[in-house]
Amino acid sequence: MINCYFRYDSNTCYMQAVNFYSFRKKVSLYKKIFKKFLGKLEKKPPKNLDEMAVEINAEVWQEVDCLSCANCCKKMTPTFTTKDIKRISAHLNMKPAAFKEKWLNYDKKDGDWVNVKQPCQFLDLTTNMCSIYEVRPDDCAGFPHLTKKKMVDYIHVHQQNIDYCPATYKMVEKMMERMI
Repeated sequence: MINCYFRYDSNTCYMQAVNFYSFRKKVSLYKKIFKKFLGKLEKKPPKNLDEMAVEINAEVWQEVDCLSCANCCKKMTPTFTTKDIKRISAHLNMKPAAFKEKWLNYDKKDGDWVNVKQPCQFLDLTTNMCSIYEVRPDDCAGFPHLTKKKMVDYIHVHQQNIDYCPATYKMVEKMMERMI
């Protein structure tokens, strides 16, 4: 179980930076168990799944500090919609075609526009902050999608994100604790 993000002292909680060594080790130990749990949850979701996700989401964000991690920006790429491309290219004073040519690649298999490189070109590696945060892709703004209206429709996404996102890992861990 992950315990490297949060410390309890006299009923006071302190957010701690993500310990990547510990996170990777725990993912390697529990990933199969977590994915199997999510698969069962997808097939037979409890009636209160969405409410539980909202409750757990609030707890997770008291424990996980995204700015100490930024693994999503370092190891993954968002999907850029046409709307995202127009918004971001305008922000950068570029034409959408020039933006796509410079920064994106078209994934023919999925039909998506994605980053050409990793980590994301807009991530400041010294601060883990996004240089286009105000206009970032919708996919980034919603990540890690812990409280989508119908959580069961996003379980396949959570199964993928366990490998990269301590918040997703923590959410699944808390769900398992409550349901088992």
